[in-house]
Amino acid sequence: QQEWDDHDRHQKTLAPDLAKNYLESCAPNAVIFTFGDNDTYPLWYAQEVEGVRPDIRIINNSLLGIDWYVNQLRYKVNDADSLDLVWPAEKYMGNNRNYVLYRPRPNISQDTYFDLYDLMKNYIGSDDPAKMDNNGGEPINTFPITKVRIPVDQALVRKNGTANQSDSILSEFRFELPKRALLKNDLALLNIIAANQWKKPIYFTSPFGELGFGQFLRKEGMAYRLVPVVPKAPQNMWVTEQLLRRSPTVKDNDMTGMYNNMMTKFGFGGADKDGVYFDEENRRHLLNIRAMYGEMAGELGDAGRKDEAQKLLDKAEKGMNPANFPYALVSRYNSHNQTALVYLEAAYKAGKNDLAEKVRADVRKDLEQQQRYYEYMRAEKPDFFSHFERDDQNNRAMLGLLKAIEDRYAPQSAQPKPAGENPAVITPGKQNSDTPKKDTPR
Repeated sequence: QQEWDDHDRHQKTLAPDLAKNYLESCAPNAVIFTFGDNDTYPLWYAQEVEGVRPDIRIINNSLLGIDWYVNQLRYKVNDADSLDLVWPAEKYMGNNRNYVLYRPRPNISQDTYFDLYDLMKNYIGSDDPAKMDNNGGEPINTFPITKVRIPVDQALVRKNGTANQSDSILSEFRFELPKRALLKNDLALLNIIAANQWKKPIYFTSPFGELGFGQFLRKEGMAYRLVPVVPKAPQNMWVTEQLLRRSPTVKDNDMTGMYNNMMTKFGFGGADKDGVYFDEENRRHLLNIRAMYGEMAGELGDAGRKDEAQKLLDKAEKGMNPANFPYALVSRYNSHNQTALVYLEAAYKAGKNDLAEKVRADVRKDLEQQQRYYEYMRAEKPDFFSHFERDDQNNRAMLGLLKAIEDRYAPQSAQPKPAGENPAVITPGKQNSDTPKKDTPR
């Protein structure tokens, strides 16, 4: 409120920019599921205050456990039409179906894939006592099988853009529910998917895998789209696939549309302005933006479209000043450097060798400083090293991955350094200039 100079935030616009990036990642008239405050409130703000993409229906998964919120889905909001649900309102009002339990039945083979709409409507949605379980005297609705299927109209999903023309489309969309108890929000989400029948695009703000269909989410910009497409193996052309699990980015005709959005509509939260501070939570979201640009640029590079890949990286560099948001940084699970490696390889693929060298040098310096810290802790503070053992293993893996990237794209950078460079010893009791501090930019 007083704009103290050490935490002045008036130039930081990450929340609304992130919201716009999510919304602009979606196809027209889409549904997008959010999961927490940080990816819900900004999206509401962007729609309700700034009028961004009023055609999209935002659904907060946490609120789907509340009957009045589920009932609101039956009404039009802004320019987004109402949603079809399998159940009428009375099936989930009050305490009805707060949760349902998995109870296999002898007359139903566990190898059978149950139609999801039928399962929702005629089994979980049934009040037949034979399909329920007496749980301590209170009847509880059950589901008898975990394998479910949704029919796929291949002509429809090609026509409405759910699948690309070159995709191998499934005749049936099959997945297995991993939970033995489904809560009301799980049931509402499955209701929506079952009733939708691929008519509306369905997205998630994160690679949602809790209900068993995570492998069928295709990343489009910042959002993950549910698609009835045969899953593709990660691209073998990416060294970073050896360690990092990334959803495939957009392919084929969708690449051009998303490229245009990223070049003209996406924002960076003020990270281009000198002196804007981003704390750990802010950096976590900025990492998603940097990763998105890196993945798309790498895909364009693989497709031989290096000019577009370079322009995309130029846009990211202009939008995210390394002084505000370093390439390399100590972070939980080394996630900052994981993203940097994707970005690094994308720069090589795009032919941006000057950028690649800057990123490579910063990442190597940070990882080596971390390694010396862990080695010091192992040698000098063995009682405390157990707290860092996982970090040490992670860091060693990252160094190995960086070496593999260097070997493929810049073998001259991977040559051993002259003796005396980057000493591996930290003198106890003395603050070495290379001693890393947690969360300190490199």
